[in-house]
Amino acid sequence: MRTRNVVVAGVGGQGVILFAAALANAALMSDLDASVSEIHGMAQRGGSVISHVRIGERIYSPTIPEGGADVIIGLEPLEALRSLPFSNERTLALLNTRRIVPIAALLRGPKYPELEEILGILKRFCGSVLAIDAPELAKRCGSARAENMVMLGALAGLGILPIPIESFERGIGETVPRGSLEQNLEAFKLGVEFARAQKV
Repeated sequence: MRTRNVVVAGVGGQGVILFAAALANAALMSDLDASVSEIHGMAQRGGSVISHVRIGERIYSPTIPEGGADVIIGLEPLEALRSLPFSNERTLALLNTRRIVPIAALLRGPKYPELEEILGILKRFCGSVLAIDAPELAKRCGSARAENMVMLGALAGLGILPIPIESFERGIGETVPRGSLEQNLEAFKLGVEFARAQKV
């Protein structure tokens, strides 16, 4: 089985690291090897955060080479663009449509690009792009903070990783706080349902 490479990009406060940990745990629950590396970023709210998750029978290097991503998860649209060096003509980009405009852009520019412009650029460099209104789905489960689990559910629902849904659910159970597990699992299921209804 070839190694699958997933780049997770967002900003501090969106749960990039939790997403990556839940995905890696799901792989481990499927008797696969997995590694997680935080390439750069600041965990405080608003700073860019990028994690690499590699999944396979045996992982020897924790980082994904340029052009080596099978999937780019953009928890924030502009951060997905920053991850384009890892894309190739087969890469799938999963994009949360909620924009988080940096304070610098609000005060003095440069102007934050429109969502359609971002989607257009992603479509030029990636094999396929799926945009998701994760906040709307997260609200349905009563937790606006569960956008990352909606996105994880979408990844699981597309079936492009060798990980069954049950392993994803167990991986989430091993990762999120027990008090928020039910809401996170519900958000995950909504993401799965959304993805399964799409044609990517």
